[in-house]
Amino acid sequence: MSSATSALARLRSAGRPVWLSSPKVARTEVLAGLVVGLALIPEAISFSVIAGVDPAVGLYAACVMAMVIAFVGGRPAMISASTGAVALVVAPVARQHGLGHLLATVVLAGIFQIVLGSLGVAKLMRFVPRSVMVGFVNALGILLFTAQIPNLRDVPWPVYPLVAAGLGLMLLFPKITKAVPAPLVSIVVLTVITVAAGIAVPTVGDKGELPSHLPVPGLPDVPFTLHTLTVIAPYALAMALVGLMESMMTAKLVDELTDTRSGKTRECVGQGIANITAGFFGGMGGCAMIGQTMINVKNGARTRLSTFLAGFFLLILCIVLGPVVSEIPMAALVAVMVLVAVGTFDWHSVRPATLKRMPIGETTVMAVTVVVVVATDNLSIGVITGSVTAMVVFARRVARLARVTSVTDPEGTQVVYAVTGELFFASTNDLVSQFDYAGDPGHVVIDLSEAHIWDASSVAALDAIETKYAQRGKTVEITGLNDASARLHGRLSGELTAGH
Repeated sequence: MSSATSALARLRSAGRPVWLSSPKVARTEVLAGLVVGLALIPEAISFSVIAGVDPAVGLYAACVMAMVIAFVGGRPAMISASTGAVALVVAPVARQHGLGHLLATVVLAGIFQIVLGSLGVAKLMRFVPRSVMVGFVNALGILLFTAQIPNLRDVPWPVYPLVAAGLGLMLLFPKITKAVPAPLVSIVVLTVITVAAGIAVPTVGDKGELPSHLPVPGLPDVPFTLHTLTVIAPYALAMALVGLMESMMTAKLVDELTDTRSGKTRECVGQGIANITAGFFGGMGGCAMIGQTMINVKNGARTRLSTFLAGFFLLILCIVLGPVVSEIPMAALVAVMVLVAVGTFDWHSVRPATLKRMPIGETTVMAVTVVVVVATDNLSIGVITGSVTAMVVFARRVARLARVTSVTDPEGTQVVYAVTGELFFASTNDLVSQFDYAGDPGHVVIDLSEAHIWDASSVAALDAIETKYAQRGKTVEITGLNDASARLHGRLSGELTAGH
């Protein structure tokens, strides 16, 4: 654990918010929150376009979710706001049924997330292997980079030197001082240059009109009928699952980056509360934002203050400083995201020396995760596919560990088969064929002292072996079962075939 993280842990143990106890931490949190607030604007507007709603709907969601999740979430420093994945899920609702049904969908999705979180869905994260996490991180870096390409196509030529200047500032400024985040310096400097010199380049204002008033709470404008529920429920469930998947993966990533633990169940419930609140305030809903979270963490943020301020600053920037924010060149934000993308990619994982040492199965799982995420532009689908691939690779590997050896006693009255390894559906497929039913003596001993029975398939295989010997008038004795295997075998043996 780093010294900075250790210091934060000591301050937390004192019972006071870390940022209240340390002016340095407070400054870091405030400045990181400001950078994220600026970076949220074009993203939220873009996601509003994807969902087919007014830009204010995405911006309101970003403001409300960030401020709410700061209090109810389980992962400090993680940013939640409107996201592309959620926008894609709810877009058909907005397009076919209007804004009212969209907001009702967001509220219902939040309810689903609270229920799923309370049922312990966060525990499923333990089944996501490291190779999938590495693939997830690498795919994230690629997506963050490719997402900036549209902002570099068919644009005035000054955009390119501005992006290069932004990257140069962010790389060089930390060598002078780290008191102010380099991305913030880059954004301010490039904005001043473009405005003062009158350089005509795409700006934040070109993405859409910023809202000019605070969001007003209210119920979604829909008929509260069973028909409405049947219309929005499938989209709400899909939104809930996608949102929880991305949020859990982001939380796990931040856990590893900061060497701290987060409350995954609390985060699931918190996402639900944030989405319900966003829906009531006219927002399109969302989940954890991986790119903005990386900006926040890379700028040193570690507490809930930066998350809250990201939403608060976004609100102030839109309502109070809208004309100023509209002048920020998109080149400045592109430079920030490019640097985040490069820093996010796990370059060590693709080094030839690493790939040479890594088992081929692990590399395959990582590659599958990356390819699927990039191809579908959906992190959730990639993680699920990668996890399933990892399970198949694991099953194949473990299946080869089950072995059968036989020893016939000198008198020829019995034979002992020693079975070693893990017995489950994959490893027991060929188990039945490894016994000499016709040639063995009348008494057969199957020694399972070096094996473990995991499922009904294994019990069914043992039953089939006993049946084949019984048909030839021979007896089978199964020995060496450990307690767990004996209980499973005793409960299922003889009950898995027709007629029982």
